[in-house]
Amino acid sequence: MTQSITSRLNAFLTRARGLGRCTSGIAIVEFALSLPLLVGTGVGGIEVSRFVAANMQVSQIALLVADNAGRVRGSIDESDIEEVMIGARTAGEAVDFGHYGRVILSSLEPNGQTGASAGQMIRWQRCFGLKNKTSTYGLQGDGTTNSTMATGMGPSGNKITAVSGSAVMFVEVFYQYEPLVMGDLINSTELHYTAAYTVRERATQTLSNLGNISAGNKRLCSRFSAT
Repeated sequence: MTQSITSRLNAFLTRARGLGRCTSGIAIVEFALSLPLLVGTGVGGIEVSRFVAANMQVSQIALLVADNAGRVRGSIDESDIEEVMIGARTAGEAVDFGHYGRVILSSLEPNGQTGASAGQMIRWQRCFGLKNKTSTYGLQGDGTTNSTMATGMGPSGNKITAVSGSAVMFVEVFYQYEPLVMGDLINSTELHYTAAYTVRERATQTLSNLGNISAGNKRLCSRFSAT
Protein backbone atom coordinates (compact mmCIF):
# COMPACT_ATOMS: atom_id res chain seq x y z
CA MET A 1 0.00 0.00 0.00
CA THR A 2 2.80 2.37 1.00
CA GLN A 3 4.73 1.45 -2.15
CA SER A 4 1.70 2.24 -4.32
CA ILE A 5 1.28 5.69 -2.79
CA THR A 6 5.00 6.37 -3.22
CA SER A 7 4.89 5.29 -6.86
CA ARG A 8 1.92 7.55 -7.56
CA LEU A 9 3.65 10.48 -5.81
CA ASN A 10 6.82 9.96 -7.85
CA ALA A 11 4.78 9.81 -11.05
CA PHE A 12 2.98 13.05 -10.13
CA LEU A 13 6.27 14.82 -9.36
CA THR A 14 7.72 13.61 -12.66
CA ARG A 15 4.75 15.02 -14.58
CA ALA A 16 4.95 18.29 -12.63
CA ARG A 17 8.63 18.69 -13.47
CA GLY A 18 7.85 17.97 -17.12
CA LEU A 19 5.06 20.52 -17.11
CA GLY A 20 7.46 23.14 -15.78
CA ARG A 21 9.81 22.49 -18.68
CA CYS A 22 7.02 22.40 -21.30
CA THR A 23 7.11 25.24 -23.88
CA SER A 24 4.36 24.08 -26.21
CA GLY A 25 1.89 26.80 -25.00
CA ILE A 26 4.23 29.78 -25.03
CA ALA A 27 3.04 31.08 -28.41
CA ILE A 28 -0.63 31.15 -27.44
CA VAL A 29 0.16 32.79 -24.09
CA GLU A 30 2.28 35.45 -25.78
CA PHE A 31 -0.46 36.06 -28.35
CA ALA A 32 -3.07 36.45 -25.61
CA LEU A 33 -0.86 38.96 -23.78
CA SER A 34 -0.13 40.99 -26.91
CA LEU A 35 -3.68 40.88 -28.35
CA PRO A 36 -4.96 44.02 -26.54
CA LEU A 37 -1.96 45.98 -27.80
CA LEU A 38 -2.39 44.70 -31.36
CA VAL A 39 -6.12 45.49 -31.39
CA GLY A 40 -5.57 48.93 -29.86
CA THR A 41 -2.84 49.77 -32.36
CA GLY A 42 -4.94 48.57 -35.29
CA VAL A 43 -8.08 50.44 -34.26
CA GLY A 44 -6.02 53.53 -33.43
CA GLY A 45 -4.48 53.43 -36.89
CA ILE A 46 -7.93 53.23 -38.46
CA GLU A 47 -9.13 56.21 -36.39
CA VAL A 48 -6.13 58.35 -37.30
CA SER A 49 -6.56 57.42 -40.97
CA ARG A 50 -10.25 58.45 -40.85
CA PHE A 51 -9.33 61.77 -39.25
CA VAL A 52 -6.66 62.52 -41.86
CA ALA A 53 -8.99 61.51 -44.70
CA ALA A 54 -11.79 63.72 -43.31
CA ASN A 55 -9.43 66.71 -43.16
CA MET A 56 -8.35 66.14 -46.75
CA GLN A 57 -11.93 65.76 -47.94
CA VAL A 58 -13.19 68.89 -46.17
CA SER A 59 -10.25 70.89 -47.54
CA GLN A 60 -11.03 69.62 -51.05
CA ILE A 61 -14.70 70.60 -50.70
CA ALA A 62 -13.65 74.18 -49.89
CA LEU A 63 -11.42 74.30 -52.98
CA LEU A 64 -14.07 72.65 -55.16
CA VAL A 65 -16.81 75.12 -54.23
CA ALA A 66 -14.59 78.20 -54.65
CA ASP A 67 -13.25 76.96 -57.98
CA ASN A 68 -16.62 75.93 -59.41
CA ALA A 69 -18.28 79.19 -58.36
CA GLY A 70 -15.39 81.17 -59.81
CA ARG A 71 -15.71 79.39 -63.17
CA VAL A 72 -19.27 80.64 -63.82
CA ARG A 73 -18.80 83.13 -66.66
CA GLY A 74 -20.85 86.02 -67.99
CA SER A 75 -23.18 86.24 -64.99
CA ILE A 76 -24.15 84.07 -62.05
CA ASP A 77 -27.61 82.77 -61.16
CA GLU A 78 -29.26 80.95 -58.26
CA SER A 79 -29.33 77.86 -60.48
CA ASP A 80 -25.53 78.03 -60.74
CA ILE A 81 -25.31 78.16 -56.95
CA GLU A 82 -27.58 75.11 -56.77
CA GLU A 83 -25.25 73.16 -59.04
CA VAL A 84 -22.19 74.20 -57.03
CA MET A 85 -23.78 73.08 -53.76
CA ILE A 86 -24.92 69.77 -55.26
CA GLY A 87 -21.29 69.24 -56.23
CA ALA A 88 -20.24 69.88 -52.62
CA ARG A 89 -22.85 67.43 -51.35
CA THR A 90 -21.72 64.75 -53.79
CA ALA A 91 -18.04 65.27 -52.99
CA GLY A 92 -18.78 64.94 -49.27
CA GLU A 93 -20.94 61.82 -49.36
CA ALA A 94 -18.14 59.64 -47.93
CA VAL A 95 -18.09 61.71 -44.72
CA ASP A 96 -21.85 62.47 -44.69
CA PHE A 97 -21.02 66.15 -45.15
CA GLY A 98 -24.64 67.21 -45.59
CA HIS A 99 -25.50 66.22 -42.02
CA TYR A 100 -22.27 67.19 -40.27
CA GLY A 101 -20.94 70.08 -42.35
CA ARG A 102 -21.60 73.59 -43.58
CA VAL A 103 -20.42 75.43 -46.71
CA ILE A 104 -20.55 79.22 -46.75
CA LEU A 105 -19.93 80.84 -50.15
CA SER A 106 -19.44 84.62 -50.21
CA SER A 107 -19.00 87.02 -53.13
CA LEU A 108 -16.32 89.46 -51.99
CA GLU A 109 -16.09 92.63 -54.08
CA PRO A 110 -14.94 96.25 -53.86
CA ASN A 111 -17.79 98.32 -52.40
CA GLY A 112 -17.50 101.13 -54.94
CA GLN A 113 -17.30 103.79 -52.24
CA THR A 114 -14.71 106.53 -52.12
CA GLY A 115 -12.66 108.22 -49.45
CA ALA A 116 -12.97 106.91 -45.92
CA SER A 117 -15.82 104.57 -46.91
CA ALA A 118 -13.86 102.72 -49.59
CA GLY A 119 -13.28 99.04 -48.94
CA GLN A 120 -14.62 95.55 -49.64
CA MET A 121 -18.14 94.15 -49.30
CA ILE A 122 -19.99 90.85 -49.33
CA ARG A 123 -22.56 91.30 -52.09
CA TRP A 124 -24.25 87.92 -51.52
CA GLN A 125 -23.74 84.79 -49.45
CA ARG A 126 -25.09 81.27 -49.94
CA CYS A 127 -24.84 78.13 -47.76
CA PHE A 128 -25.33 74.38 -47.66
CA GLY A 129 -25.40 71.80 -44.83
CA LEU A 130 -27.16 71.10 -41.54
CA LYS A 131 -24.38 72.30 -39.25
CA ASN A 132 -25.42 75.55 -37.56
CA LYS A 133 -22.53 77.88 -38.37
CA THR A 134 -22.19 81.44 -39.64
CA SER A 135 -19.22 82.96 -41.40
CA THR A 136 -16.25 83.79 -39.22
CA TYR A 137 -15.27 86.69 -41.46
CA GLY A 138 -18.47 88.50 -42.46
CA LEU A 139 -22.13 88.30 -43.46
CA GLN A 140 -24.05 89.30 -46.56
CA GLY A 141 -24.18 93.08 -46.86
CA ASP A 142 -21.18 93.76 -44.64
CA GLY A 143 -19.02 96.62 -45.90
CA THR A 144 -21.54 97.81 -48.50
CA THR A 145 -21.51 101.47 -47.42
CA ASN A 146 -18.47 101.70 -45.15
CA SER A 147 -14.90 100.54 -44.69
CA THR A 148 -15.58 97.86 -42.05
CA MET A 149 -14.24 95.25 -44.47
CA ALA A 150 -11.45 97.32 -45.97
CA THR A 151 -8.89 94.56 -45.36
CA GLY A 152 -11.06 91.85 -46.94
CA MET A 153 -11.91 88.35 -45.69
CA GLY A 154 -9.82 85.66 -44.06
CA PRO A 155 -7.72 85.03 -40.97
CA SER A 156 -5.59 87.84 -39.57
CA GLY A 157 -2.42 88.27 -41.58
CA ASN A 158 -3.80 86.33 -44.54
CA LYS A 159 -6.82 88.30 -45.75
CA ILE A 160 -8.13 88.23 -49.33
CA THR A 161 -9.35 91.27 -51.28
CA ALA A 162 -10.97 91.57 -54.69
CA VAL A 163 -9.62 93.88 -57.38
CA SER A 164 -11.72 96.60 -58.97
CA GLY A 165 -14.25 95.30 -61.48
CA SER A 166 -14.01 91.71 -60.27
CA ALA A 167 -14.96 89.48 -57.34
CA VAL A 168 -13.53 86.70 -55.23
CA MET A 169 -15.47 83.57 -54.38
CA PHE A 170 -14.53 83.13 -50.74
CA VAL A 171 -15.52 79.81 -49.16
CA GLU A 172 -15.59 78.62 -45.58
CA VAL A 173 -16.23 74.97 -44.78
CA PHE A 174 -17.04 73.61 -41.33
CA TYR A 175 -17.30 69.91 -40.48
CA GLN A 176 -17.91 68.13 -37.18
CA TYR A 177 -15.66 65.08 -37.07
CA GLU A 178 -16.99 62.29 -34.84
CA PRO A 179 -14.57 59.48 -33.86
CA LEU A 180 -15.53 55.95 -34.81
CA VAL A 181 -14.49 54.15 -31.61
CA MET A 182 -11.50 55.86 -29.98
CA GLY A 183 -12.82 59.10 -28.53
CA ASP A 184 -9.89 59.21 -26.12
CA LEU A 185 -7.42 59.27 -29.02
CA ILE A 186 -9.20 61.85 -31.22
CA ASN A 187 -12.02 63.83 -29.68
CA SER A 188 -15.05 65.15 -31.52
CA THR A 189 -13.43 67.98 -33.50
CA GLU A 190 -14.70 70.84 -35.63
CA LEU A 191 -12.73 71.14 -38.86
CA HIS A 192 -12.57 74.56 -40.53
CA TYR A 193 -11.07 75.29 -43.94
CA THR A 194 -11.16 78.26 -46.30
CA ALA A 195 -10.50 78.73 -50.00
CA ALA A 196 -10.73 81.62 -52.44
CA TYR A 197 -10.74 81.97 -56.23
CA THR A 198 -11.04 85.08 -58.39
CA VAL A 199 -13.96 84.89 -60.84
CA ARG A 200 -13.15 84.36 -64.52
CA GLU A 201 -14.69 86.49 -67.28
CA ARG A 202 -17.82 87.49 -65.37
CA ALA A 203 -19.36 90.77 -66.50
CA THR A 204 -21.77 91.19 -63.59
CA GLN A 205 -21.48 89.98 -60.00
CA THR A 206 -25.15 90.44 -59.09
CA LEU A 207 -26.82 87.11 -58.31
CA SER A 208 -29.82 86.69 -60.61
CA ASN A 209 -32.75 84.29 -60.37
CA LEU A 210 -33.84 83.69 -63.95
CA GLY A 211 -35.37 80.33 -63.05
CA ASN A 212 -37.58 81.91 -60.36
CA ILE A 213 -36.33 79.57 -57.64
CA SER A 214 -38.50 80.14 -54.60
CA ALA A 215 -37.06 81.63 -51.42
CA GLY A 216 -37.57 78.30 -49.66
CA ASN A 217 -35.44 76.49 -52.25
CA LYS A 218 -32.63 79.02 -52.58
CA ARG A 219 -29.39 78.22 -50.81
CA LEU A 220 -29.88 81.09 -48.38
CA CYS A 221 -27.80 80.97 -45.21
CA SER A 222 -31.00 80.96 -43.17
CA ARG A 223 -31.75 77.52 -44.67
CA PHE A 224 -30.34 74.32 -43.18
CA SER A 225 -30.55 71.21 -45.34
CA ALA A 226 -28.51 68.04 -45.82
CA THR A 227 -29.58 67.67 -49.47
